[in-house]
Amino acid sequence: MFHFGDRKYLDYQVKVMSRQVEEVNEIYMTMRGWRHDYHNHLQKIKAHLAMGQVEEAEKYLNELEGELDGIKVKYTTGNISLDAILNSKLSIAEREKIRINCKAETGENLGIGDIDLCVIIGNLIDNAIESCRKIPPEAERFLRIYLCIRKRQLYIAVTNSTCEVIRKLDEEYISNKRGDHGHGLKRIDLVVEKYNGYIRRANEPGVFSTEIMLPL
Repeated sequence: MFHFGDRKYLDYQVKVMSRQVEEVNEIYMTMRGWRHDYHNHLQKIKAHLAMGQVEEAEKYLNELEGELDGIKVKYTTGNISLDAILNSKLSIAEREKIRINCKAETGENLGIGDIDLCVIIGNLIDNAIESCRKIPPEAERFLRIYLCIRKRQLYIAVTNSTCEVIRKLDEEYISNKRGDHGHGLKRIDLVVEKYNGYIRRANEPGVFSTEIMLPL
């Protein structure tokens, strides 16, 4: 049984949330800045077209397209908090040359706190990336994420490649994990427990998976 009062877990939560906020802010500040300048962009393009400067307008559009590509908002679930977490975390996975397959559709009002969503999704992806980093570069690295609403429950499934083989996935396994990975596993379990949810971890040769169901 884990306890919210444990100082180590609280310190870890602050550390994780600070990192998550920085990652999310990096994406959304870029988006916000582009949106703020949207009117100015349109006026410039219109001015070029009004003067018959089609090539200049096309050049400017190409520059804007390049800027938007840098934002990389690829994943939309219908929930702003999840969108922010997925886009910030999976952009890190992409930089690690991990093959990503993400299918997510949830809707806006889940009834689950933003911080709790951040703890679960953020830690699941962080742990998956950590596992993939241990795999030789020439081997396949993959990360699959599936989120949906099933019978008034939020269903979360995360599967990743791994070079570990763990025979028994229980409380002892979580306790024996060191560093951020171990704390992350405990934080996930705490949130699942908070919502009276269900969690299942499985490890087969080359693959680690986690399934979570949270009542809505």
